[in-house]
Amino acid sequence: MPRRLKSEKRAAEVLAPIPAALLNQIAPDGPMTPADVDAVMRRFKKAIIERALGAELTHHLGYPPGTAKPDETTNHRNGTSVAAWRRAWTHVIPFFAFPPEVRPVIYTTNALESVHARIRKIIKTRGHFPNDEAATKLIWLALRNITADWNRPVHHWKAAMNQFAILYEDRFLKASQ
Repeated sequence: MPRRLKSEKRAAEVLAPIPAALLNQIAPDGPMTPADVDAVMRRFKKAIIERALGAELTHHLGYPPGTAKPDETTNHRNGTSVAAWRRAWTHVIPFFAFPPEVRPVIYTTNALESVHARIRKIIKTRGHFPNDEAATKLIWLALRNITADWNRPVHHWKAAMNQFAILYEDRFLKASQ
């Protein structure tokens, strides 16, 4: 029999036995496959981490979940996201009027931000313009170069396009015209 190290002996002594009732709740009786053991361990690890994080948050904030925040503390649970949503609700709610197929196209701002950043970079590099027409031409050339790089269609564009055709049939151009 291999010799056990002192650290292994200490670890074995520190670990408390797990009650059989708890084991029966976590893992079924009988043989388990490695995938079953892995799934049980992931669920168990997740539960332990959530419990530890909740306890740490309670310790840090000084009050348990479900109770009102004491007046003397500045920190509170759930941040300010609820207040931010309520303040911007009049601007947010119109987006929910659109069908779910259209929303991802409307919400996607990364592509627009990328275009704006590239145009700003080109304008900043150029410096000043003799007149508005020169600035307009530079922006047009920049957009032409930017759009030349586009080779992938917008994700779920076909479903969004169909919804736009239904919602705005008077403004949507039909392919047959």
